Amino acid sequence: MSRRDYQAFQAFLQEACGIALGEGKEYLVSSSLRPLLIERGLASVGELLQCVAGGGRPGLVTAIIDAMTTNETYWFRDNSHFTLLAETVLPALREQGRERLRVWSAACSSGQEPYNISMVAWDYLRRWPGCFPQGVEVLATDISNTMLEEARRGVYRGLSAARGLSPEQRQRYFIAHGDDLEVRPEIRRRVTFRGINLTKGFWSLGRFDVVFCRNVLIYFTAEQKRDIIGRIAAVLNPGGYLFLGSTESLSKFSDQFEVVRRSGGIAYRLERSTGAVS
Repeated sequence: MSRRDYQAFQAFLQEACGIALGEGKEYLVSSSLRPLLIERGLASVGELLQCVAGGGRPGLVTAIIDAMTTNETYWFRDNSHFTLLAETVLPALREQGRERLRVWSAACSSGQEPYNISMVAWDYLRRWPGCFPQGVEVLATDISNTMLEEARRGVYRGLSAARGLSPEQRQRYFIAHGDDLEVRPEIRRRVTFRGINLTKGFWSLGRFDVVFCRNVLIYFTAEQKRDIIGRIAAVLNPGGYLFLGSTESLSKFSDQFEVVRRSGGIAYRLERSTGAVS
């Protein structure tokens, strides 16, 4: 890949989905795009960008974004977050007298995270019937339409489908079809899916009590991170909670949150909001 093609691809990817590629990532780009180049009969990244500019190949931009975003995940990833949700966050929100609970999974990939949130809520509501009388809603968003289509199906195939699950969890939350697992309807119906680019406005999503935005901010520049976190704070209800990835921190990007450490996990409780939603 020429230096010129790499720089052009950097600019294209940041404009298309906000991902900021650093220097020295040529190998990552080449290896990620190789299957797509072969499938489309293209010889180079330069040719790929020419096709995008020409606009003659439907779905090409979406295919590039799918190829360049890491979608590996598994059930109950960073399980301490879900323990914190169950043992600290949901009780705190119940005590605040919330009528309805809205949770946003802001980079849902193939759906494990939002379905896990729904599983935690399902267990909690069985222990505390009548709390959140208007129900619990989980909105799951991602930039990849391919991942969203897979997530909506709620069926996970092959032996790898159970990664992160105990035998008891497999039985409780899923319907087994051989080695395939289907999320139970009572868990699925709480979750809705929608395509969202986090670098664009998301005011139309409404307000939330909890936001999971884990392992996605690493793709963005410091300026973009600050902007996204500020806009998440604006859609969080007062006293709401934000979960980041276990290696991510808010310390350089916002002073609106209080750190909550419980059950081996970390969340961020909104102390004050600008009230501006964009």
